Amino acid sequence: MITSCVETKREPHTFSAGDKTFLLDGNPFVIKAAEMHYTRIPAEYWEHRIKMCKALGMNTICIYAFWNIHEQKPGIFDFSGQNDIAEFCRLVQKNDMYIILRPGPYVCSEWEMGGLPWWLLKKDNIQLRTNDSYFLERTRLFMNKLGELLADKQVTRGGNIIMVQVENEYGAFAVDKGYMANIRNAVKDAGFTEIPLFQCDWSSTFQLNGLEDLLWTINFGTGANIDEQFKKLKEVRPNTPLMCSEFWSGWFDHWGRKHETRDAETMVLGIKDMLDRNISFSLYMTHGGTTFGHWGGANSPAYSAMCSSYDYDAPISEAGWATPKYYKLRELLMQYADSSQMIPDVPEAYPLINIPRFEVNQVAPLFQNLPEPKFSENIKPMEKFDQGWGAILYRTSLPKVTEGTTLLIDEVCDWAQIYVDGIFLGCMDRHYGQNTLLLPALREGAQLDILVEAMGRVNFGMAIHDRKGITQKVELLTDNGNQELKNWSVYCFPVDYSFAKSKKYIMENKLDNPAYYRATFKLDKVGDVFLNMETWGKGMVWVNGKNIGRFWRIGPQQTLFMPGCWLKVGQNEIIIFDILGPNKAVVEGLKEPILDDLSAEVSTTHRTEGQNLNLQIEKPIATGVLKQGNGWQEVLFDKAMKGRYFCLLALDAQNGGNEAAIAEFYLLGEDGKPLPRQHWKIIYADSESTCDGNFTADKIYDLQESTYWKTSKEDKYPHQFIIAMQDEVMISGFRILPRVEECCPGMIKHYKAYVKSVPFEF
Repeated sequence: MITSCVETKREPHTFSAGDKTFLLDGNPFVIKAAEMHYTRIPAEYWEHRIKMCKALGMNTICIYAFWNIHEQKPGIFDFSGQNDIAEFCRLVQKNDMYIILRPGPYVCSEWEMGGLPWWLLKKDNIQLRTNDSYFLERTRLFMNKLGELLADKQVTRGGNIIMVQVENEYGAFAVDKGYMANIRNAVKDAGFTEIPLFQCDWSSTFQLNGLEDLLWTINFGTGANIDEQFKKLKEVRPNTPLMCSEFWSGWFDHWGRKHETRDAETMVLGIKDMLDRNISFSLYMTHGGTTFGHWGGANSPAYSAMCSSYDYDAPISEAGWATPKYYKLRELLMQYADSSQMIPDVPEAYPLINIPRFEVNQVAPLFQNLPEPKFSENIKPMEKFDQGWGAILYRTSLPKVTEGTTLLIDEVCDWAQIYVDGIFLGCMDRHYGQNTLLLPALREGAQLDILVEAMGRVNFGMAIHDRKGITQKVELLTDNGNQELKNWSVYCFPVDYSFAKSKKYIMENKLDNPAYYRATFKLDKVGDVFLNMETWGKGMVWVNGKNIGRFWRIGPQQTLFMPGCWLKVGQNEIIIFDILGPNKAVVEGLKEPILDDLSAEVSTTHRTEGQNLNLQIEKPIATGVLKQGNGWQEVLFDKAMKGRYFCLLALDAQNGGNEAAIAEFYLLGEDGKPLPRQHWKIIYADSESTCDGNFTADKIYDLQESTYWKTSKEDKYPHQFIIAMQDEVMISGFRILPRVEECCPGMIKHYKAYVKSVPFEF
């Protein structure tokens, strides 16, 4: 049961930006902020996690406000229970800590659509994160609601909010100071006028949209060259307080990729370096928690959905445990405690339980439990049927199909299974750009079913305009021409517990087709537990009405965190929606999570066994030498060349070692501007390090400056990668960003560049 914190009136204070330092009541103050998100922590556990942060040595909690969880339908706001952000702030103040509020409207955070509501996409021509009148109108309404709840919690009014952020890393999205000014005004008009407003960005982008009346802060991760990160900011604002508003303690996990970790010692040394220079910081994340339900987002390019666990390799684990990383950091922060700061003992973790293996033997086959259909002549995305999340089934009758006909689904968002007359023919995965399937000969009138699961809307970059289902058309491709399929019956499968509960369940062990599964299990005592889903296929889990997240057999996550506060002594209910079907319909509860177990069938690298690129027959468009040092470099060719395939050949490294590494890479068009990368594919990379992390070649265009391609230590130069683009384009050069660490490990020296209209030979 959630009990509200009694709010007591406190004395007002002042908080401001002084000369190279923040000032609390006129005295120098270093912000030591712990980022965590109320949405990713059971409300019953909020205060425990706050106390964990205080015992770590932090003085502030940094939080996003997630617009889309508060306004799931237009005009209907929910700030109660698990969504009670004001109560969370009260609990932080009860524990004598401050709040940095980050209300967006866009927040990223590996969260569905970066926190923007899905229903914005019902408007055909909506332009998110721009001066689009409808977007700004809805943003203002949300900001005003936040202001009603939180403006009185500014530190100047006796509350504990000391700073409010305007937008989020906008320089990585666009250049539009007018838009930033509109969002700033919306924040001010909501009542946040008495404390500093700030905007955060990367060191390479912070000046693109910087407003003169806002504080500027920089985001970067562990291992970064801190001098280099703040160099430009100190040049343009020599007297500003310095702050790393996101110091990344770890990283987030994607389905089908190795679990991410970051070195604890490197993190601690980076924080010490900042504290020694009077630089404030917010540790993103200090406690990641869990992205319960359907709220996980995705990155693009290439489309890659997030796991439910948001453990983040943070100092406080997903289940709220103090990790070795926690104790290393606590030891440091105790040495830098404020004179008035009392660092309490570390709270005990919540108790754990095991749940013996039990069978899930009630089944409701999806195709025998269809909801009422909706009819549409043309294919439309999920949003057009007023559906935000879940799965959607498109059904139509086929004309006579001859053998060799190709089914084209344009575009699959995000994971589709294709059936004809109830027989499974194949699947399509957006991550791999799959959208065609070769059909057998089929009779006229055969029933085509396309079941599409929405895996999470893109949360970063221009691809946030991410409609779900099938977004454009379905065609049959033959030698005689193309035929678009029409007249669809559409069935919507939302993620609501009531929808899953209402199915007609029968006693059955398991099915190979999509189905809902149900069982009950008894407990003598409750505690936190990790539900083992290793034998299941792909889908979602509800326990006692709570949607605890997604599972997918490809890993790396194989367990789901089940908070003990949501379990009951006695009988408990579990419902599992499995779109693939389980190998065994059993569940057990473990005391340890499984977060790094990839399926053997998943390949993350971009080179087949024995494949070797042949460049001896190719003529380079450019050869040259890159400069040593952090930051972007630009290379312009003597002339632009048309092509669809680009290869970079790295001949040696600046430090003479074996490894090559690139953080980000752009090709330049004929006008010298970066070309879009949304439909890029890495079709070859000679070496990729995957044993010690996710250093595959697609990291060069994942929009993240702190992630990078790195070759294996044992593989010697030369190194190569090939980019395939969707269409032929004019290429005039490239931009390259080395790793952000000091000395730029793996920085390439001599190179050759190749451009071709036809594929390279192997």
